[in-house]
Amino acid sequence: MEPQPSPPSPPSLGSLARELSALPPSLGPVRLIAVDGHAGSGKSTFAGLLAEALGGAPVLHLDDIATHEELFSWVRRLRAQVLEPLAAGRAARWTPYDWVERHFGPERVLEPVPLLLIEGVGAGRRALRPHLARLLWMETPRVQSWGRGRNRDGRELSDFWDGWERAELAHFADDPSRPFADTLVRQSGTGYEWTSGTDATAGRASSLTQGDEFPRA
Repeated sequence: MEPQPSPPSPPSLGSLARELSALPPSLGPVRLIAVDGHAGSGKSTFAGLLAEALGGAPVLHLDDIATHEELFSWVRRLRAQVLEPLAAGRAARWTPYDWVERHFGPERVLEPVPLLLIEGVGAGRRALRPHLARLLWMETPRVQSWGRGRNRDGRELSDFWDGWERAELAHFADDPSRPFADTLVRQSGTGYEWTSGTDATAGRASSLTQGDEFPRA
């Protein structure tokens, strides 16, 4: 029997990184790339891997901008501290929120960079979309995502998750991100798959193998 040809190797994450790097700037000199999805869908893990493929691009976590009292009412703060300065070619300055101590911490500074990833639930909301070069959506079902999050955080945060789920449902009912996504990202047993284009849900997905690391957020 003749040996069967090996299946073609999946493209590396570098191919997506090159695609994103070639986009025109969307926020002053910055290409702002959003990674959105349900809580627990794997946004932080994927954004970290993508940042590495982009040569160490910075990642802004919306958990640094939101608070217990403002789970989704943080747009004004993000605009004043990050979006407006970067759009003008100035450094962004923000004070990350400490979810344990319940107060804002020391100031962080980010000079304008060619590419900035912003990840978190609501990263693709309507107030941010005009400033985005690309919107990526983590295509993990809501129930599965929330289950991961609850298992990760344990019973001591069960009450928080009850409130979070209600808030997330209300947010996406009023301001959905997925219908506006340019790229859908799925996790598989061997890594990630993604589809891009005007109809991201159609056609064959490109694949990315990055091992079986379980998403952290």
